[in-house]
Amino acid sequence: MSFRIRAARASDFKAFYNLSKLTGGGFTNLPADKATLEAKLARAEAGFSRKGESPADDIYLFMLENVETKAIRGTCQIFGAVGDDRPFYSYLISTLTQKSEELGRIFRNQALTLTTDLEGSSEVGGLFLHPQERAGGLGMLLARSRYLFIKQHRPRFGETVLAELRGVMDQGGHSPFWDALGGRFFGMTFPEADEFNAVHGTQFIADLFPKTPIYIAMLPDSARAVIGQPHPTGRAALKMLENEGFVWDSYVDIFDGGPTVTARTDRIKTVIEAEWLRVAGGKDGGGATMLLASGCMRDFVACYGQVEKTDNGELLIDAQAMAKLDVEPGDRVLAVPR
Repeated sequence: MSFRIRAARASDFKAFYNLSKLTGGGFTNLPADKATLEAKLARAEAGFSRKGESPADDIYLFMLENVETKAIRGTCQIFGAVGDDRPFYSYLISTLTQKSEELGRIFRNQALTLTTDLEGSSEVGGLFLHPQERAGGLGMLLARSRYLFIKQHRPRFGETVLAELRGVMDQGGHSPFWDALGGRFFGMTFPEADEFNAVHGTQFIADLFPKTPIYIAMLPDSARAVIGQPHPTGRAALKMLENEGFVWDSYVDIFDGGPTVTARTDRIKTVIEAEWLRVAGGKDGGGATMLLASGCMRDFVACYGQVEKTDNGELLIDAQAMAKLDVEPGDRVLAVPR
């Protein structure tokens, strides 16, 4: 396989922008706005260059690169700590149980409460794969490479990692959840609000959103039906997250009602299973497939490789993977089974 994950560079802007135009909307971390994407690349450069070993308001941005053609075919992101410089809002679904003795009935009412409970968490997001490359495990390569980066630089990330999944919307990009709730307070369509959020941030939510709980029973059926549901195109991403140990704990996105899933950082499957192994040398094809990573910060690289373990626990790695990782015998790599 001729693909690898590497840290983003300023020179990736054109490819980054071209990917953003393919998302179909509702993709807050990858808006088709040139100034926003340029700022993301600059912020990523600052994050990779920052000194210190503590969580901060960094973005770590990565590209899926075909090493033969140099074409960029996908991207993903990690946020060091959400809510570090501005509030990070979610809706929490809570239940209030009440009993009427006169009616002889118990009522359980669910409500949406605006919270900042998840502040301080790290976030994985912004994963997008070119439609022509959605085969061969490249989506999994993008997703899991982020956990290897987190393990390599563990002090820079929080105790919890979250992921927001895009919610349900129609073919025109309109969200029934937003239309029933946010749209009534802002006078904006969902595409307008989502674009504004992607470019300007969420302060307008704090300024205008109602602070009191919203009873779900008061919303129309179309909105209630999609609360906590991912967009159909995001079901595979949700499955990958669940396989890593992420769970939905009743938090939903304030814009489209999509689920926000969380995991304890040190309990993420790839973080647990990945281990540092020394490279014994190269080999011809064949062997077990593993996800491998080398390099730190802006030199981070990840790819699949065909490997064999020696009797003393070192790795023989196929020559193509060694070239992608830029490693030699004696170097160490972070390795996890595919």
